[in-house]
Amino acid sequence: QVQLVESGGGSVQAGGSLRLSCVASGSIVSVGNMGWTRQGPGKQRELVARITSGGITTYADSVKGRFTVSRDNAKNTLYLQMNSLQPEDTAVYYCSATVQTSTELVPSVYGGQGIQVTVSS
Repeated sequence: QVQLVESGGGSVQAGGSLRLSCVASGSIVSVGNMGWTRQGPGKQRELVARITSGGITTYADSVKGRFTVSRDNAKNTLYLQMNSLQPEDTAVYYCSATVQTSTELVPSVYGGQGIQVTVSS
């Protein structure tokens, strides 16, 4: 089994910054694509950013230039640096990862429990 645990959320004023982390642990052989999604109040879940194992990144238009996704492959850890936060960034942020485990024949997608980010105006 694989566990993804997010940390670094909290409350911040508009214009502030937060850095989210997501650590994958368990019977991991390799980690492929990793990413962040979010779900704001009354909204559908949306992609925020994702990163391949080789470091290629993709961002939602709404966060380009403000958020930076990165990863530490040696630590199986995903990061999201969020700058210039706005009230519309308020959401529960979830990490996900495609993981090959030592007990499964093919990689599977695993997700974290989510972490709250609240931005006040």
